[in-house]
Parts: sequence; structure tokens; C-alpha cells
Amino acid sequence: MRRLAILLLAVSFGFIAQASAQAPTQTPAQPKSATTPKPATSAKPGATTARAYDRMLLRPALLKDKAPDTFQVNFVTTRGEFTVTVTRAWAPIGADRFYNLVKHHFYDNASFFRVVPGFVVQFGLSAYPPVSAAWQHADLQDDPVTQSNKLGYLTFATAGPNTRTTQVFISLKDNAGLDRQGFAPFGVVDPPGMKVVNMFYDQYGDNAGPDQDQITKQGKPYLDKGWPKLDSIKTATLVGAAGTAGPGKPAAAQKPQ
Repeated sequence: MRRLAILLLAVSFGFIAQASAQAPTQTPAQPKSATTPKPATSAKPGATTARAYDRMLLRPALLKDKAPDTFQVNFVTTRGEFTVTVTRAWAPIGADRFYNLVKHHFYDNASFFRVVPGFVVQFGLSAYPPVSAAWQHADLQDDPVTQSNKLGYLTFATAGPNTRTTQVFISLKDNAGLDRQGFAPFGVVDPPGMKVVNMFYDQYGDNAGPDQDQITKQGKPYLDKGWPKLDSIKTATLVGAAGTAGPGKPAAAQKPQ
């Protein structure tokens, strides 16, 4: 398991990183929710209802669409809504990855699993283990840092150079110190939306928070059981024409192991 560099950075900002936190490249379970907004129900009466995810998320190598120069993403969360505006020129590689993930509903049902007051809100581990497994080696090359990690800016988390995958954080303050460490922002939350972001539950802390390895292996049920107060993303969708493409064929419900 690779420890996320963003967790190590918390120490330098006066926060203690969770020792067991892992990179989002583990087998089952990631809340970069690659799920479609509607649940799929088993055909048999009384069978367990399982949420469907876009099957294209199981093939990261095919999700290579170029993002528009600018685009917006609407997040509907358990605390309300906020909108992110992405500017591709800020970090083209990261913006393209984010665009493809959102287009295929990767972040739907994902939890804000790490909320450090006065530092960052982090998300991007899928609620679905098969999706997590598919993305564990889908690393990106780094973008040059052209913008500062200011309040409200979105940036991919890393586990070191050229290791960005699906995890993203929102700065809860001006984190200029992250600029020198290679963290390249690609978008920003609208000011009214930051009121929603600032309401996300933040009392578990890094030491008592969930283990990223277990999130990837077990999915959202792991979080719901151990950290039921965590806020989550209901849907994350592209705003406007870019977001009209329908999701792929949902995968069959996974049987309990």
C-alpha cells in the first residue's frame, strides 16, 4: 500500500496523519463514486437491492476524453449542493481525468472520508470495490503547478510524484505550502458552495478516522458501519450539454464474499 503524500503533508501543517491511510490504489471499494444515480434492483422479489455503477469505469484506459476549456460540475451532497468550475489550462492532465470520472459518475455515493478542520476535505475513494480495483494502477503524470492551493481550490491527492489517480481534496484555507510540493489545482468551488463544504462532518479526526485500505476493500458499507456521521456525495454531474451523455450499462450486483 502506498501512503498518500497528502496525509504526510498534514504533519507540517499541524495535523497528525492517520498511520493506516493508504493510496486509492487498492482492490475493492473507492469513493470516487463510479456509480449511476439510480439504484438497480435484483429481478427476484425480496432480493437485495444493489446500486449500479457505469461499467465503463472498469476500463480506465478507455476513458480518455479531452475536457472542454472550462466546465462545471454540480455536487449534490448530504449537506446541500455546490458547484465546481474547472479550468483545463490550469492542469490539463488532471482536468481531463476529473472530467472523465465525473462523466461516468465515479464520485456518486462517495464519502468525504477525511475532513481536517482548517486544512482539507478529501474524497475520491469509490463506494464500489470492483471500481477501486480497476483504478488502482491508473496513475497520471504530474501537471506543472500554475495556481496556488487557495481556499476552495480542488487538487488531486498524490502518493508521490506521478501517482495521481482519483482522490481529490478541497482546501479549507490558503494552503500555499502545498504549491512547492507539486500539488496542482485544477478547479475551484463557488463561494456559496463553500458554506456547504464547511458543514461536512469533521469530528472523527485523522487518528480515529477510517482506514483507506479498508475503504477500498469493503466499500461504503465499511464507512456506514464505523463512521456513520460522515457526509457523502449523492451525485456529481457535469453541468450543461457535456453532462447529457448517459451512463454505460450497469454491472451486475456483486455477491457477498
